[in-house]
Amino acid sequence: MFARLVLLFTVIPALEIYLLIQVGAVIGGINTLLLIVATGVVGAHYARLQGFAVVSRLQESMYAGRPPANELVDGAMLLLGGAMLITPGLITDVFGLSLVFPPSREFWKRLFLEWLRRKIRNGEIQIR
Repeated sequence: MFARLVLLFTVIPALEIYLLIQVGAVIGGINTLLLIVATGVVGAHYARLQGFAVVSRLQESMYAGRPPANELVDGAMLLLGGAMLITPGLITDVFGLSLVFPPSREFWKRLFLEWLRRKIRNGEIQIR
């Protein structure tokens, strides 16, 4: 757990800073700043639109009497993707966009559900 926290709060920000410096050296500081702002604005707008679509599907599932498991996972991924998009940096923007756009979100959802199934099967997560 400590190693993950070090990665989250030290290594990833250091990589973000390094990448921003490298990109800034190639396209210029102002263009780098505009790139970060643009990906944040466009991604947050798209995340909002996708969020409305997920809420609509969630309501349809509930009205039909189906458990809204997929919709809840989609909603959580959109929330995480939106948070990543408003975090300054290129790595977080790419990861955030991959959680916001439906085709790539499906990829991450499959990975997450397989990880969850494995944890349940191994008894690391218990459902009562």
